[in-house]
Amino acid sequence: MLSLFNTLGRRKEDFNPLVDNHVRMYNCGPTVYDYAHIGNFRTFIFVDILRRYLDYKGFKVTQVMNITDVDDKTIRGSKNEGISLKEYSERYAKAFFNDLNKLRIRKATFYPRATEHIDEIIDLIKDLIEKGYAYENNGSYYFSISKFENYGNFSGIRPDALRRGARISEDTYDKEQAQDFALWKAWEDDDGDNYWITELGKGRPGWHIECSAMSMKFLGKSFDIHTGGVDLIFPHNENEIAQSEASTQTKFVGYWVHAEHLVVDGKKMSKSLGNFYTLREMLKEGHDPLSIRFLLLSSHYRVQLNFTFDGLKQANESVNRLQDFLRRLRDCQATDGYSDDLGNSTKTFEQAFENAMNDDLNMPIALSSLFDFVRETNRWLDNKEMPSRNLTEILTLLERIDTVLDVMVSDEVMLTDELRGLISSRDEARKNKDWKTADRIRDQLYERGLILEDTANGSKLKKRQ
Repeated sequence: MLSLFNTLGRRKEDFNPLVDNHVRMYNCGPTVYDYAHIGNFRTFIFVDILRRYLDYKGFKVTQVMNITDVDDKTIRGSKNEGISLKEYSERYAKAFFNDLNKLRIRKATFYPRATEHIDEIIDLIKDLIEKGYAYENNGSYYFSISKFENYGNFSGIRPDALRRGARISEDTYDKEQAQDFALWKAWEDDDGDNYWITELGKGRPGWHIECSAMSMKFLGKSFDIHTGGVDLIFPHNENEIAQSEASTQTKFVGYWVHAEHLVVDGKKMSKSLGNFYTLREMLKEGHDPLSIRFLLLSSHYRVQLNFTFDGLKQANESVNRLQDFLRRLRDCQATDGYSDDLGNSTKTFEQAFENAMNDDLNMPIALSSLFDFVRETNRWLDNKEMPSRNLTEILTLLERIDTVLDVMVSDEVMLTDELRGLISSRDEARKNKDWKTADRIRDQLYERGLILEDTANGSKLKKRQ
């Protein structure tokens, strides 16, 4: 059975969805005010692994990831550039989805945007006003945390020292100080044209209320899993719980699962330190997206990940090793029959992989079991013929496990007539010991980002990493 570390309670718990075999999951998505960096994608890849492993285990998954396209940062950015909020946020939303594709992050079921759910946000705020949890001040509406007796139970940050009437309007704040937070922010000159005319007046939503309104619209008043980075535990998730449970009077989320931060060379990622990397910058420098994906998924999601370029190089070697292994299996000449020893090794690996993943997605142990199996099977191939039934069994298992990892994707190139002609010409040159011509063709292909490998079964073309 799958167990997950639940931030609510700070312990691992067996995972049981509210509805048999149907998991409803909400993921805090990007605020589209800039290009996403590798620290963001550490969290999004953890979410992808969780989603994929739920699929692997046979659950039906409804996954919702919000897009925050109106907040202090997006308004400030659009104003600085002199363009509309929609034009500004759409640029970064489009880039985000392109980045997801590059990293092979599986699409969520829904990607609701805050600007498209103003009606739901207003309805939720009105309900909180009617129930006495929200109040008005100078045209803005705030959640009164003193009215919600469980405030602080989730994050451990208590409102005991709260000064009466203390409130904060900013969407994000780092201080570990509980304050009444904005649900609806009255229009100010700095907001420009970014406002809505509603029953609550002219203004726009606060950040925290957006997630509650959208998650409950798509997943119901109570759902199974809510994910995010550890930086969202307070104030964002604490505030989500308060406003949602104050409205519904029922438990908001069963399992809160948070990913730890990414650091670079042991230091916090920062533009001022020159160690701030967006995915698109790294791809422009020639780094392989599959290697980045492997590095970001390879550590345990609850352990801080130290990103280094040496680590990225090792990740690239690991991806190549897996792809070479899969290629070797597909190219081998199988014989009739079945080996019980090899079959037992395959079953042992499958069980070890699943045991590790069931234990709070323990990816380091899961990957260790995978590479142990690669080493054992390569040793078999070095010394013995591969029985056909074992080969089918191994390939089927690897393909199933790669539905979770998605890093063993074949990097072989679709051959055009031109490429076939070049390979044929090189093979002919090598046959005639015309090494100069053979080398020239190989170098020509290399300049086009392709590597020609000579194997016992002929020449193979693959993409250069």
